[in-house]
Amino acid sequence: MNATIARLTASTLLGKRRVLLLFVLPAVLVLLALLLRLVTGPSLQVGTTLLQTLALGTIVPLLGLIAGTGVIGPEIDDGSIIYVLAKPLPRPTIVVTKLAVAVGCLVAFAAVPTLLAGVIMSGFDDGVAVGFAVGAAVAGLAYSAVFLMLAVITRHAVVFGLIYALIWESLVGGFVPGAQVLSIQQWALAVADRLIAGDDIEAAVGLGTGVVLLLVTTVAATWFAGERLRSLTLTETE
Repeated sequence: MNATIARLTASTLLGKRRVLLLFVLPAVLVLLALLLRLVTGPSLQVGTTLLQTLALGTIVPLLGLIAGTGVIGPEIDDGSIIYVLAKPLPRPTIVVTKLAVAVGCLVAFAAVPTLLAGVIMSGFDDGVAVGFAVGAAVAGLAYSAVFLMLAVITRHAVVFGLIYALIWESLVGGFVPGAQVLSIQQWALAVADRLIAGDDIEAAVGLGTGVVLLLVTTVAATWFAGERLRSLTLTETE
C-alpha cells in the first residue's frame, strides 16, 4: 500500500462524473426499498428478491466496473500512468493500492446501501440485510480485481466489462445452471446464504467452493494486473 497513490487514485475515482454514477445506483436501490416498504410493508421475501436481483445481481457488478476500471483506466488512457510507473515502487504495490481504493468504494457505495435497503425492507430478521451486505462486499472485491485487470490489459475494458456484468452476470450467470458455477454473483451468494437463516435463496455452489473461487479469482486477477503493469511501456500509454 502507498498512501500517496491511494490519495491520488481516490481523487481521480471520485471525480465529478464518476461520483454521480457511484451515488445514483445505490440511491435507486434505497429509494426502491423505501417504495416497496410503503406498498408491501415489511417483507422478507420481497426484500430478499430485491437484494438478490437488483443489489447483488446488477448494482454491485456495475459499481465494480466503474470502480475497478476507474482506479487505473483513465491514467493509462491519458498517459499519466508513466509518472506513477517512474516512481521506485513495485508494480504489485501500485496494483494492490488501487485495488484497495476500488474495494473501499464498493463497500461504501454497494455494501452499505445494500445493508440499508435490507434493513428498510425487513430489519435484521433472519440476517438477510447483513448476509447480502457481506455478499456485496466480497463480490465487490472480486469484481474490482477482475475489472482492474481488464483496464490494464485493454483500453476497451468498459465495453468488455459491461458485456460481462450485464450479459453474463445478470442474465447467463443468473439463470443458466452450468454457467452459474463461473459467476462471481453466485460465489458471493453462497457467502450470503451462509449468513441468512431462511431458505429463500440457494446458491449454485457451496460455501467452500464459493470462498475458494472468490479468493483465487481475486488473487489471480491482481497478480496478472501487476505482471502486465511491469511490461507496460511508454509507447503503449501514449
